[in-house]
Amino acid sequence: MASKKIILEDFEEEEISSNETIEKHIEHEFEVDKGQEPLRIDKFIMIKVAGSTRSKVQQAIDDELVLVNGNPVKANYKVRPLDKLTIYTFHVPYDNEIKPEDIPLDIVYEDEDVLVINKPAGFVVHPGHGNWSGTVVNAVMFHLQKNNLDVSNLPRIGLVHRIDKDTTGLLVLGKTEKAVYHLAEQFKEHTVNRRYHALVWGDVAEETGRIETYIGRHDRLRKIFTNYEEEHEGKHAVTHYKVLERLNYVTLVECKLETGRTHQIRVHMKHIGHTLFNDKTYGGDRILKGTVFAKYKSFVDNCFSLLPRQALHAKTLGFVHPTTGKEMFFESPLPKDMEEVLAKWRIYVKAKKLDE
Repeated sequence: MASKKIILEDFEEEEISSNETIEKHIEHEFEVDKGQEPLRIDKFIMIKVAGSTRSKVQQAIDDELVLVNGNPVKANYKVRPLDKLTIYTFHVPYDNEIKPEDIPLDIVYEDEDVLVINKPAGFVVHPGHGNWSGTVVNAVMFHLQKNNLDVSNLPRIGLVHRIDKDTTGLLVLGKTEKAVYHLAEQFKEHTVNRRYHALVWGDVAEETGRIETYIGRHDRLRKIFTNYEEEHEGKHAVTHYKVLERLNYVTLVECKLETGRTHQIRVHMKHIGHTLFNDKTYGGDRILKGTVFAKYKSFVDNCFSLLPRQALHAKTLGFVHPTTGKEMFFESPLPKDMEEVLAKWRIYVKAKKLDE
């Protein structure tokens, strides 16, 4: 059975591994007209290149695949008359078709149309730079083929959303073209019920709250995301949160996604001063709240060892079944590493109260 090629441009790419050889080839090359007025290069490319989108162009610029007169530029660069533009694409020096791999899946629910899995930490969702195999998609392809399902025409091997590599929890995939389309529309219309549990630094002041910003890549640190106030700088993002448990220097919160942007919860909680516990990418892997005592530092380091990732879990997932129209709802228990760290913080809080 033929394997299914993955369309890399449709996804946010993982960081390129430093030990992986990636070749580039020229996709487009042209010279700017003499009468061209100054125009941001991202907008210029969207006009000139058929089928391009803002996200694809921005990704290419971030990866330094867009050169002007032989040099990489930023998205706010304004093209000038007679500028020579070269747009590259990555070429992987081996077959980049998805391969089925016999990797165990924690299947929460499955029928003829949908597959719901519980993803562990460290499991990349889809192939990308540095992770061409060993992903959820590779495992799902094996599972579907093992059950005699033809995946040759299944878009993205059923993938309609994703969660970060080190985030745990629920993920739904479609098993038919109709199911993929139907589920994708629900995500697009923001009707999917997604709630996450997150352990964050600090005592969150309000019991409930709403965070609304525009999320885009950081101007200087291009591998992380940040919040902006202007629409043209990022994608509209809304997160609702409520406090579940206060544990002195950390708080367990529930976050409900109204939109689904890359790193949305991680970026939004940092925005309001409550970075996720042990989120290395956004600075949560150091003590942000608490005492200066060595005993406390040792306690936090021990928690970091038990939970060597950001404390984020996709706990609930609700959607309308693409065939029956029935409302489906699934819930995943907190993983062991988060439960153990929460238990330690509860003991710490009790001990601190006794000392007082």
